[in-house]
Amino acid sequence: MSPHQSLIVLARGGYAARGVLYLIIGIFALLAAQDSTKPKDSHKSLEALLGQPFGYFLVGLVVAGLLAFAGWRVLQATRDVDHHGKDFKGLIIRAGLLAGGLVNGALAFFALGLLLSGIGSSDDSGGQTKDWLAHLLSWKHSNLLVYLIALVPFGVGVAHIIKGWKASFEKYFEADEDVMRYVRPVSRVGLIARGAVFIEIAVLLAVSGSAYEAVDPPGMKEALDALQNLPAGWLILIVMALGLIAFSVYSFAEAFWRKINMEVPGMKGA
Repeated sequence: MSPHQSLIVLARGGYAARGVLYLIIGIFALLAAQDSTKPKDSHKSLEALLGQPFGYFLVGLVVAGLLAFAGWRVLQATRDVDHHGKDFKGLIIRAGLLAGGLVNGALAFFALGLLLSGIGSSDDSGGQTKDWLAHLLSWKHSNLLVYLIALVPFGVGVAHIIKGWKASFEKYFEADEDVMRYVRPVSRVGLIARGAVFIEIAVLLAVSGSAYEAVDPPGMKEALDALQNLPAGWLILIVMALGLIAFSVYSFAEAFWRKINMEVPGMKGA
């Protein structure tokens, strides 16, 4: 397989893995609308998946896909294959892509740890995270640092909502209008829903900072739990879960029809 073809497989496999992961999260979030003990985040969803028939095989596929996606994100950021440029806006987008690559890489290694060592090892990492945050919040004025960290998911969330509202993702698709007629509305809903979750995570982080509490940093589970605790929260959670499933459809659509720009400097066959 040529380097050109390898990068295409890397990118498309990564988008598909992200689709699988968000499909799992969305399904469990739907179930959690009636049973609050159901998982609502990527870590717990992977643990629950591991207990299903063929669970180890499925998690293994997710690990491979997430590693591929992380590699593709790093390539997008460092080689600028989507031509975002080197101006301020372009550098911000590329920094976000790099951060996404690191996050997906970390999630892949978490899932790999589940496969190699069992679920018990994941509890230790959670305790280490809590200890790390407790140490961080013991510093004077460290809540200001938490506010700054909260700007990251807030910015990602706003970017997702804008991307979904304007349907700017279309320029990266190679599909005719017959396909986009179905892909477009589902993708817009999915991007806006994921953006809303990121903004809620940012708000929860800011609240943690102002309260000066040594707790685990809030993530998707805490965001969905907060929605579930609102009046008619079960209905809100169902709507958000359907939005996350829509985002998984968007990821699968990228796996099939996204334009994979191979104009990478120094690579033959692009």
